[in-house]
Amino acid sequence: MTSTPAASAATAAANEATEGARLHGPVTDWFDEHARDLPWRRPEAGAWGVMVSEFMLQQTPVSRVLPVYEQWLQRWPRPADLAAEPPGEAVRAWGRLGYPRRALRLHAAASAIQERHGGDVPREHGQLLALPGVGEYTAAAVASFAYGQRHAVLDTNVRRVFARAVEGRQYPPNATTAAERKLARALLPQDEETAAKWAAATMELGALVCTARGPECVRCPISAQCAWRLAGSPAHDGPPRRGQTYAGTDRQVRGKLLAVLREAVGAVPQAVLDAVWDEPVQRARALDGLVADGLVEPLPGGSYRLPLGRSTS
Repeated sequence: MTSTPAASAATAAANEATEGARLHGPVTDWFDEHARDLPWRRPEAGAWGVMVSEFMLQQTPVSRVLPVYEQWLQRWPRPADLAAEPPGEAVRAWGRLGYPRRALRLHAAASAIQERHGGDVPREHGQLLALPGVGEYTAAAVASFAYGQRHAVLDTNVRRVFARAVEGRQYPPNATTAAERKLARALLPQDEETAAKWAAATMELGALVCTARGPECVRCPISAQCAWRLAGSPAHDGPPRRGQTYAGTDRQVRGKLLAVLREAVGAVPQAVLDAVWDEPVQRARALDGLVADGLVEPLPGGSYRLPLGRSTS
């Protein structure tokens, strides 16, 4: 008898759930022993501390985030404290973390939390998702890590662990797919407490052991079950992995221009910014991009400053 698509899908889902059950214990036990003591994992961090960390950790390593995170929470321990300041101060405090639009988005989220939720980071996933600058990943991460809820939290590290351990591939696709989200949901433990720990544990496993370039399979708690290792660790045969370049890019020029504006007490004349980068067309393009993104405000007379107005989503 030929199975129907629905029956095949049900069988696949059951297999994935069974696979998840075999992985949960070893991974969470490993996490209990090896998890890093990070400030946003401590109870005193609260939901706001978790949210700040999630904004900062996007495409940025922990080592660079730690000092900025600690200074940020000292200055703005609550969303209301950040919302009371101009968005340019968030950009200034962001320093050299990179991708500074995240600072504007975090400021906008803090303002919305103050206006809509009385200054408390909301617990509901839908309310989190409705905040400016908060996407599916961040909403799930805050709900899971701050409030212990059951959500699939899919960052690059988790996607890589699932690709190797379950799907037998060296790397996940370049962009998150519907199939990955479905798999992540199927692998979630049923109870909320274990699911929240699983989310953090799989992320930590990808960050410390199942790394992109040098996976340490001898240290992995699920190496004996890993589909990729059992298949002989086949090389990646999908689309080329995207590399990141920085030197000579518009992003580098933007960073140099912002560095001058962050250090300035007041407005910065055009001539000072012109000295930052020799190539005038690229410099002008980078500056125009900063203005368009709301990171810089142009002033009459040809000078510029960090924004004083309200940030937007």
